[in-house]
Parts: sequence; C-alpha cells; structure tokens
Amino acid sequence: MTGHDHHHDHDHSELSETQLRVRALESVLTEKGYVDPAALDLLIETYEKKVGPRNGARVVAKAWTDPAYRARLFKEATSAIAELGYAGRQGEHIVALENTPTQHNMVVCTLCSCYPWPVLGLPPVWYKSAPYRSRAVVDPRGVLKDFGVTLPAATNIRVWDSTAEIRYLVIPLRPGGTEGWSEDKLAELVTRDSMIGTGLAKQP
Repeated sequence: MTGHDHHHDHDHSELSETQLRVRALESVLTEKGYVDPAALDLLIETYEKKVGPRNGARVVAKAWTDPAYRARLFKEATSAIAELGYAGRQGEHIVALENTPTQHNMVVCTLCSCYPWPVLGLPPVWYKSAPYRSRAVVDPRGVLKDFGVTLPAATNIRVWDSTAEIRYLVIPLRPGGTEGWSEDKLAELVTRDSMIGTGLAKQP
C-alpha cells in the first residue's frame, strides 16, 4: 500500500460493535422463535443484492440516457446521486468511475470494507474477504476471470482502493442494442457486480 493514511479505525470499531449487537439480537429473536434464520438470510440477501443495488442501477441508467446528468455525475458524484434521493452514511463522498472499451475500473477496499451503501446496499461477503482484498490489487485480471469476466488484452484495468473518505461507484459500459430503451428497462441490466467492477452489465 502507498503511504496515505486510510483512517479506517473509527469505522471498524463502530461496525464491529453494531454487528455484535445485531448478532446478539438475532440469536435472542431466533431462540424465542420470532425470527426464522432462513427468513433473516433472505432479508439480508434482499438488501445486499436487490434493494441497495437498485439505487445504483437507477444512477447508472440515468447516466446512460441523460448526458447532462452524466456530466454532473463524473464531476461531482455525491451531489448528482443525492439528486435522485440517495444519500446518507457511507455515501458522504462518492466518486463515479467510467468504464470504456479501453478502460475497466474495479473497486476494492484493501484495509477493511468501505463501500458506498446508499447506492449499493450491503457489501457482499466476498468484498470483505482477504483473498479478494489482497488479489484484486496484484492480479485484477485473474480476479475478473474468477468472476467469469474476460476482457480484451488491450483493455487497461485500473483498481481503486476505497477509503473511509472516498468510495467509488463504477459506471459500467452500456450494452449495445439498447438504443431508445427507457431508464427503467436499462436499470434492469445493471448488476451490483458491474458497479463494483467485478462484473459487466447484462446483455439485452
């Protein structure tokens, strides 16, 4: 890592304390029969894969269809995202990264798991894992391959390391054959992984 300080410490203690309280609450509720662990998993999965990333998908779809919005997003992402009503903790300073045919961006947080919650929901388990955090930086092409993504050799891959101060949102390449599509229809093509850079938008 370069010498810049990440200031992750306060985030860590806060998260782990919250997680501990959530765990304790979960076990009490589960014991008393209020909560079905399977239903709880489903709820978490919904936030991780559907509700949260849906916000980001709307941002991407708008960037694909509205050039003025796109310009604002790349200039000052936090306020452009707030225009759509998505703001809040873990989203105080977001930078949008543009994927192009020659440049692919991928996001990691090498020191813990900083993640843009307002647009992507909960970070996936693999994002927080040591193998992803260590390999993404040294072998991004290999990691992408593990995720089923093979990019042309000429495509440059740039890895961005999130910090407590700056989180990143990848704006994936718009798939061909989607000219004239509505924002709603386009948003359906945007996956969570495509906004982290470990995936691509779905082909129509």
